[in-house]
Amino acid sequence: MRLGIMGGTFDPIHYGHLVTAEEALVQFNLDRVVFMPTGVPVRKTHRTVTPAERRYLMTVIATASNPDFEVSRMEVDRPGLTYTVDTMLALRAEHGPSAELYFITGADAVWEILTWKDSERLADVCTFIAATRPGYDLSRFEQDEVARHINVEFMEVPALAISSTDIRDRMAVRRPVRYLLPEAVAAYIIKTGLYRDVRS
Repeated sequence: MRLGIMGGTFDPIHYGHLVTAEEALVQFNLDRVVFMPTGVPVRKTHRTVTPAERRYLMTVIATASNPDFEVSRMEVDRPGLTYTVDTMLALRAEHGPSAELYFITGADAVWEILTWKDSERLADVCTFIAATRPGYDLSRFEQDEVARHINVEFMEVPALAISSTDIRDRMAVRRPVRYLLPEAVAAYIIKTGLYRDVRS
């Protein structure tokens, strides 16, 4: 079993996330990708985060048409702050020692991994797939201390220019978001009034 874990706030989920997951699925020959919406994100205390249940539902809507994608409630249902190491250890226990776990994240987050809770234990449990924009300079990583502590594979994803922050800001001032995220997700946001008066 080669399992990709796409962690994130998904506030909202957009095509950048979906293209990244699909690219990881193919490039690393994964059996499937599990989208893992955070419950109470530790690193998003600077702004109000949409309730987890709504972010989970948007993720389900966005991934429903792809049989290689699934969405987990593990972090949504877990009380307290969300830590990646707890999730990955739970997945290791669930799937056994023979499963290969890949945590899919953005390249910029790689620099912060050593500051995450129990980062050394986390690095023992999984390989990181770091999604980069075309032309991203990898030389800094190769010379950095992070490279000596964690196993990271890099992957170029052109669609990473799309961001949840930009989508929230656009929706707050009623600018177009078509082609940035799935139409069904955009319809859900409009119907529920999410981001109507919220600027990031």
